[in-house]
Amino acid sequence: MKGWADFVSKLHAMKKQNWFRNSLPFWLILPTVTILLVVQVYPAFYTVWLSMQERGPEGWEFIGLKNFERLFNLGQFGESIGLTIVFLVGHILLTMVGGFFTAFLLNQKIHFSGFFITLLFIPWVLSQIIVGFMFRLLVAPDYGVFSGILINPSLFPPNGLSVLTAVPPRPWFSDFPFPPSAAMILLILASTWRALPFATLLILSAMQMIPAEVIESSRIDGANGWQIIRHITVPLVLPTLVVAIFNTILNGVNGVGLVLSLTDGGPGTATQIISYLLYSIGWSRIQFGRAAALALLVAVVNWILIMGTLGITKVEERDSQS
Repeated sequence: MKGWADFVSKLHAMKKQNWFRNSLPFWLILPTVTILLVVQVYPAFYTVWLSMQERGPEGWEFIGLKNFERLFNLGQFGESIGLTIVFLVGHILLTMVGGFFTAFLLNQKIHFSGFFITLLFIPWVLSQIIVGFMFRLLVAPDYGVFSGILINPSLFPPNGLSVLTAVPPRPWFSDFPFPPSAAMILLILASTWRALPFATLLILSAMQMIPAEVIESSRIDGANGWQIIRHITVPLVLPTLVVAIFNTILNGVNGVGLVLSLTDGGPGTATQIISYLLYSIGWSRIQFGRAAALALLVAVVNWILIMGTLGITKVEERDSQS
């Protein structure tokens, strides 16, 4: 009997040990899963619930899709979409063109290229708020670095240029906000300056993956520098360029700190892009239901961009393995 009892006790100990070994991965990822549930999953479901609610005298009231209807009927919503398109087009063009040629120069094995890459990353590590204040100090009317140039009537007739308060020009196409205001151009330049390092690093890594034999063979065949860029470099780095574009759009759509610290949406509503409108509806007007509805629309755009980025990345990995 004693031997049987020892056998049973050993069997139970082995079961407990196996259970602990099998469940160990669960306990290891439990803290991460808990944080994700608290930080991402719960806010997502709460936003969906909030988008169908309205604050009344007796608390929250269910109103269905009326917040979305009110949002679509809001005049500033359409204006904000137009401003966001103008901002993103300018931001993407400057970032991609600047990132491509900066990466091309750094890929030429120039002296101190590592030092230049280190300097290049300074804008990327700065927060949007800091970058906004820095660019604001450049054009502030009374104490800006370039205020003496901007207020010169001979350069900017008839009374000089106050970037942060200048009236936007008359639109060329009905109500579409083009050409952009001076404040919008400044916002595009500031966002490009901050996003340029990341785009440059992505493109530079793609350029360094191009086999040197391909470049040398094209030169032997008589291709000049422009032909190499057009027919070899650009096609080979194109998937990375698309990923960089999607990443730039994501940051541009969701970034609000730069607008807050640089222009605060002004002058008037000249720089009120979609992220700033979301902030304004939620925290300035205290209309959390409409803000949640707009947040869901922005989330759908983000999801589409993320899926596009993942799809292109998978295609690129498949092509590299084949």
